[in-house]
Amino acid sequence: MGKELIVTVFGSSRPREGDAEYEDARILGRALVKHGFSVCSGGYAGVMEAVSRGAKEAGGKTVGVTADFFKTAKLNSWIDEEVRMKTWEERLFELIRRADGFVACKGGTGTLVELAVVWEMMNKSVMAWKPFAVLGNFWRPVLDRVREVELGHPAPWGEANGRLVYIAETPGDVASHLSTKLKQD
Repeated sequence: MGKELIVTVFGSSRPREGDAEYEDARILGRALVKHGFSVCSGGYAGVMEAVSRGAKEAGGKTVGVTADFFKTAKLNSWIDEEVRMKTWEERLFELIRRADGFVACKGGTGTLVELAVVWEMMNKSVMAWKPFAVLGNFWRPVLDRVREVELGHPAPWGEANGRLVYIAETPGDVASHLSTKLKQD
């Protein structure tokens, strides 16, 4: 048996069961497990809960990276292993460290920071390239605007030499893309 491959999923804590973003993340969790991945998230509500729930429903393993910083947030019940960090920053970098690949779902400022930090770390080769997908078109305008700068001038950076973030239309597309890039199938 090979090394466990972990996909870290970023997304909003706001969606609830029945919301489109929640249901897409739940389907994403199932699809990732069906492609042989374990799922890591921030461990709380919303997209984090939904992707973990979908993963557990498909028989997969889940990890939640939480932080003392979020004093009132509760670990969702679909997490197998909680990794507790002290600060928000430590939590972010633990989510990144654990991952073999990444997904950013629709989200607010926290998800934007996660997307930007991972993208920049790969762009500047602070970390090795890992497959990264965004689910749906929510992030497309942000990616397109930033790429106007990155692609507008010759540079040694990663994005200037090829797309570092893939835009996936569906949860199944995300899982297939990550699986192909990580040679899982």
